[in-house]
Amino acid sequence: MTDAVVDERTPGRVVDPYRSGALRVPTRAPLAVGGDPEAVELYGPVFGVTEVAPLDADLTRQHVGEPHGERITVSGRVLDRAGRPVRGQLVEIWQANASGRYAHQRDQHPAPLDPNFTGTGRCLTDAEGRYAFTTIRPGAYPWGNHENAWRPAHIHFSLFGRAFTQRLVTQMYFPGDPLLAYDPILHTVTDAAARGRLVAAYDPELSVQDRSLGYHWDIVLDGPAATLPDPEATP
Repeated sequence: MTDAVVDERTPGRVVDPYRSGALRVPTRAPLAVGGDPEAVELYGPVFGVTEVAPLDADLTRQHVGEPHGERITVSGRVLDRAGRPVRGQLVEIWQANASGRYAHQRDQHPAPLDPNFTGTGRCLTDAEGRYAFTTIRPGAYPWGNHENAWRPAHIHFSLFGRAFTQRLVTQMYFPGDPLLAYDPILHTVTDAAARGRLVAAYDPELSVQDRSLGYHWDIVLDGPAATLPDPEATP
């Protein structure tokens, strides 16, 4: 492993088995944004003119037909370091379909696309900081990092905070997945307890009768129990 100069909340190391990690982890100290801080947001993502609607959080109902795969409900709370709920937070997700393929032109994995599954969703946290999505459990997929390299099933999460410059992008994994032990991206988080916090828990209370299995996953924005960022998203 090689040390890198990063924010204290970032894992801070290049894990040698993750070959492109050296290109993603910062090697210089962060720079303060000078001048007008709001000018930085002019280069941030744009969500369009539509409001966040309930259908945005149900990825299984965004098309005419039903998507293939195992339906799941994923829910949890967004919390600050003191355990207080973060209300009105925009939470976005994106993921591969049940066959392990993203609906993206750069994904050339020879697995079938699902015409009834785009794999993107969003919602706002409620007064208790809670979010909830109904979706399909994503499949594993090969990613070419090393021989017989497969990424475990995961869902990407994005939270924007109060400004685009506060964005947290991370990944949620599933319990009992045998690929977790072999995934170099997950193991860029060198602390075992912090890695464990990236894995959701099966929760029968969140399951919907005859429709979906439930998983619980809280997101802590900072502090000792913080949910760590996704090294794939580090520029």
